[in-house]
Amino acid sequence: MSEIMLEMKEIVKEFPGVKALDGVSLTVRKGSVHALMGENGAGKSTLMKCLFGIYHEDSGEIILDGKKEEIMNSRQALDLGVSMIHQELHPIRYRPVMENIWLGRFPMKGIVVDRKEMIRQTEELFKEVELDVDPEALAGSLSPSTLQLVEIAKAVSYHSKIIIMDEPTSSLTENETKHLFKIIRSLQDRGVAIIYISHKMEEILKISDDVTIMRDGQYVGTWAAKELTTDLIIKRMVGRDMTQRFPDKNYTPSEEIVLRGIDLTATDPKSFKNVNFELKKGEILGIGGLVGAQRTELVEALFGLRGIQSGTIEKNGNKLTIRHPKDAIQNKIALLTEERRATGIFGVLSILDNTVIVNQKDYEHAGVLNDHERLEAAEKANKELRTKTPHMDELIRNLSGGNQQKVLLARWLLTNPDVLILDEPTRGIDVGAKFEIYTIMHKLAAEGKSIIMISSEMPELIGMSDRLMIMAEGRVTGVLDAKEADSVMIMDYATRFADKGSDVVDEREER
Repeated sequence: MSEIMLEMKEIVKEFPGVKALDGVSLTVRKGSVHALMGENGAGKSTLMKCLFGIYHEDSGEIILDGKKEEIMNSRQALDLGVSMIHQELHPIRYRPVMENIWLGRFPMKGIVVDRKEMIRQTEELFKEVELDVDPEALAGSLSPSTLQLVEIAKAVSYHSKIIIMDEPTSSLTENETKHLFKIIRSLQDRGVAIIYISHKMEEILKISDDVTIMRDGQYVGTWAAKELTTDLIIKRMVGRDMTQRFPDKNYTPSEEIVLRGIDLTATDPKSFKNVNFELKKGEILGIGGLVGAQRTELVEALFGLRGIQSGTIEKNGNKLTIRHPKDAIQNKIALLTEERRATGIFGVLSILDNTVIVNQKDYEHAGVLNDHERLEAAEKANKELRTKTPHMDELIRNLSGGNQQKVLLARWLLTNPDVLILDEPTRGIDVGAKFEIYTIMHKLAAEGKSIIMISSEMPELIGMSDRLMIMAEGRVTGVLDAKEADSVMIMDYATRFADKGSDVVDEREER
C-alpha cells in the first residue's frame, strides 16, 4: 500500500485579509485512510476545497496518479476521480433521494428521464452500502444522520479514487459510525484513498493509517497513526500542551430556582412525557441520553419551537406561556440549536448581520438603523469569543464550522439571557475552541447565568455539568450530581426504557 495516489505541493491560498493556506503539502497513499487534523481555521477544509475545485490555489501543484492537474471546478474533480462529502449538507429537500444522488447524470430513455432505471440503480447502490432508505422518499423527510449516509452513498456512486470526508460522523449515532467504518474498509480494499477530517480523536486513532496535522494555515507534519496518542495530536494541533481538558470551576451555583418544568408533555404523542426539572441560578445542567431520548425536542419546546400539550413552565416563580421563540426571547431564554447550518446561520448574510439579527431593534433609532452601533456590538461580541474572521462583512458561510458556532453564541449573548440553552455546543469544534467555549460557559455561570447543555460526548457531559438530567424515550430517568456520576451510571439511566441489546462502537477494536 505504498503507491502514491495524491500529492499536493506547497499549496498557497489567500482571501482578502487572511492567508488561509501558506505552503501546505499533503501526500496520500492508495487504499489508505489519511486523517487531516487541526483546529478550526487551520485550513483543512480550504485545502480540500482546492483539491475538489471549489477554490483554485494561488500557487502550488496538485499531482494525481503521477500527473499534474489544474482542477478548475468540481465537475472536473469528479471526472478525475475525486469526490467530497461536505461537513454541511445541502440536499434538495423537496426532491426524492434518488434525484439528489444522480443529479446531473440521470439515466435517460431517449429524451426522457428513466425513473424506473434510476430506482434500480439507487436500490443497487444502497444495497452495496447496506442502507435501508426508500429511493423515492423526499430528502427533507430524512434525519440528518440518514442524509449523511445518503451523501456517503452518493460519493461511492462516482467510483472515485479519492473520497474526501469532512466531519462525516458529526450527525451519526454510534451504530451508524460503525456502519461508516465498515464502508470505509470496503473502499480501502478496492484501493480507494480516504481523506478523513474529524475532531474526534478516538475515531482518528481507530480508522486512520496516516495523520497530517495543520496549524494556522501551515503544514505541521505527517505521522503514522500507530505512532500517535490523543495527547500528542492535541499538542501538535495547538502548538502547546493541553494539561487539562476542562477549565477549573470558578463558580458555585445558587440554590435559587430560575427555571422549572412541571409535568411537561409534548403535543406530539411520540415525544417527551411528564418531564419535571429544575434549573438553578448560576448552574450548568447537563442533559444526557441516547438517540431518541427527546432531549432536543424538550429544549425546543422550552424555546417555543414545539408544542406543549400539558404542564407548566415557571421562571423565577412566575408561570410562562411560550408559544413562539419571541416569547422565550422576551423572557430572556436563548437557544443555540443543534444543526447550525439548517437552523442557526443565515448563510447569505454577513457575520455582522448574523450576530445582531435577534436584537436588531436595539440599534434602531427613529426607524433608522445605526450601523456604527451594530458593528461595534458585533465586533466586541466576536472578539470576546475569539472568532477568526478577516472582517464583519464576510459571509458567515465562508467561516469554518467552529467559527460559525462562535458567531451564533455571540448572537445570543448579545440578548443578555438569564437562561442559555446549548444543544451540542461543541459539535464539530476542535479541542482548542472547545476549551474556549467551556471557559465562556464557566464565566457566564459565574455571572449568575443559568445554562442547559445537551451533549452526546460523555466526558463533556460529566466534565462541564453541575448536575445531570438523564432522559430515555421521552422521560426523565434520573438526576445526578456530576461529581458523583460516571459513564456506566449515565448509560444505565439512559437505557432504562431502551433496548439494552443495541450494538455500539467498541473503541477497543483492533485497528
